[in-house]
Amino acid sequence: MKTLSKPSLGKQIRNGTIALATAAVLAGSIFSGTTFADDSGLPDPGFEIVQGRTALLITDPQNDFLSPDGVAWGVVGKNVEANGTVKNIDRLFAAAKEAGMPVFISPHYYYPHDHGWKFEGALEALMHKIGMFDRKGPLSTNGFEGSGADWLDQYKKYIEDGKTVVASPHKVFGPETNDLVLQMRKQGIDKVIIAGMSANLCAESHMRALVEQGFEVMVVPDATAAAQVPGYDGFAAAVTNFRMIASHVADTGAAVAAIKAAATN
Repeated sequence: MKTLSKPSLGKQIRNGTIALATAAVLAGSIFSGTTFADDSGLPDPGFEIVQGRTALLITDPQNDFLSPDGVAWGVVGKNVEANGTVKNIDRLFAAAKEAGMPVFISPHYYYPHDHGWKFEGALEALMHKIGMFDRKGPLSTNGFEGSGADWLDQYKKYIEDGKTVVASPHKVFGPETNDLVLQMRKQGIDKVIIAGMSANLCAESHMRALVEQGFEVMVVPDATAAAQVPGYDGFAAAVTNFRMIASHVADTGAAVAAIKAAATN
């Protein structure tokens, strides 16, 4: 077992009751470095990796987000490169597979009938307009290989190993429209490490939904990325909400070290 926690809860905690409760949490924790330490004064509950109960969840590890040829690269590419997102997701995959940790994928697909929706949110409308995640149909793989909806090539060895659970597609941003929660519950999973695309949309929506469903969640922000356009920074928005909602936030290095350590205990 391995517990992750922040190096510091910040100097702003002044309330004695909160400080004592926080100290009790940290007393049994193993500290590890993270690029997301802060002085906010927010408690950090930490996250313990328990074999058999903890899974890695990757949202949308697909070409349209992560390949320079993907239709969303123009708005997410800069952040993907800055975070090292592609490499960091790979590191998480490799560590989980080596440790025997269950891995789940929640993909995003659109079929022709999805383009007949009568109303859409802003980014739903954009995704449909640019043909993001488009497939020929729910029972057809015609044209799928190498398309924007396909997995990034370097992840296929992890996803197509016969062990990874690929959930049915989510249709907006969260897992409310797919069978991810069912698949996790059926495998006895109640603790989830989240990474993948995109930070403030599918990754954040999965975090929120899983927390509401009673899962304990940790997020790895540098294994995510988001759209950044004039006036709007999706990644900054997501990091704020990850910190305020998840049980713990850790960088890829800390997450990989904890996964490996848990497998040896």
